[in-house]
Amino acid sequence: MDETDLKILDALIQDSRLSSRQIAKKCGISIGTVLSRIRRLEDDGVIKAYSALLDHEKLGYELTIVSEITVSKGRLLEMENEIARLPNVCCVYDLTGLIDAVIIAKFKSREELGRFTKKLLALPYVERTNTHVVLTTIKEDFRLI
Repeated sequence: MDETDLKILDALIQDSRLSSRQIAKKCGISIGTVLSRIRRLEDDGVIKAYSALLDHEKLGYELTIVSEITVSKGRLLEMENEIARLPNVCCVYDLTGLIDAVIIAKFKSREELGRFTKKLLALPYVERTNTHVVLTTIKEDFRLI
């Protein structure tokens, strides 16, 4: 990846609805270059999909949680994959340290969070959870270059 690829990715991150012509003008390159570079970035898996950036609170997801998970008997990957398929889960991370994984999820109500937590604890090999409720979101943006 070179500087041109990074410029194209930055333009797409800022507004994925930009046309190839608009990206070309913004980056100072030809439309053909934009099209071929985007195609290559998609083929290489750098660009996985195109999506809208949503305000989850305006959609009713007022609770964000960070939950630490401890898994027993070497079944970490199996449990992480199962957790990743649960509704409301945004992120699943393997960690170093005293806990095995962290998940980030969003909920519309305490009742929904309660059902989710009970479902987590009912999974085989999930030994323990420690759930933190986010009070204020200062920054939540995964658009990095």
